[in-house]
Amino acid sequence: MTLLLLLLLLPPLLPVSMLNQSEDNMESPSLPPPPPPSQEMMVKNMPLKLGHTLTVTGIPKAGTNHFVVEILSGAYKALHINVRFNHKGVLRQVVCSAELADGWGAEVRQGGFPFKYDELFKFTVTLTREEFLVLLSDGSEIHFQNSLGASEYKSFSFWGGVLIRSFEIN
Repeated sequence: MTLLLLLLLLPPLLPVSMLNQSEDNMESPSLPPPPPPSQEMMVKNMPLKLGHTLTVTGIPKAGTNHFVVEILSGAYKALHINVRFNHKGVLRQVVCSAELADGWGAEVRQGGFPFKYDELFKFTVTLTREEFLVLLSDGSEIHFQNSLGASEYKSFSFWGGVLIRSFEIN
């Protein structure tokens, strides 16, 4: 069964930072400007189960330092994928980690870096009982432990300098 959630309709593409804006909170000459919109986009109640694959496509914004894709279980970040163009001195690297009850775990830095500013990317994450298998568009792989051992994850987070085009689980 294929579930497809188009997060942004074409045209136009909107940055993640503008998804939560509405006419009610747009700038008005008689009111002070609203606070900056959230850079985070959440998807909830869309299960990624054992053997299923999550496919994400998007476009990194020119000049961004990094963007993040997370697979969540309650308050825990079972998989935190940080695509770093230039983040805290780390250049062009995909870093995976998890934040569980005892804090952040070890970082995994495998695979290539097929991401380019203003160009469409696509990657997949397949859930197994033992790991998350991340396949990047250059054919490289990242193997990251499924530390919680869960057979299903229902929430996802996207934030940073990225335009998410689609999010699919099948």
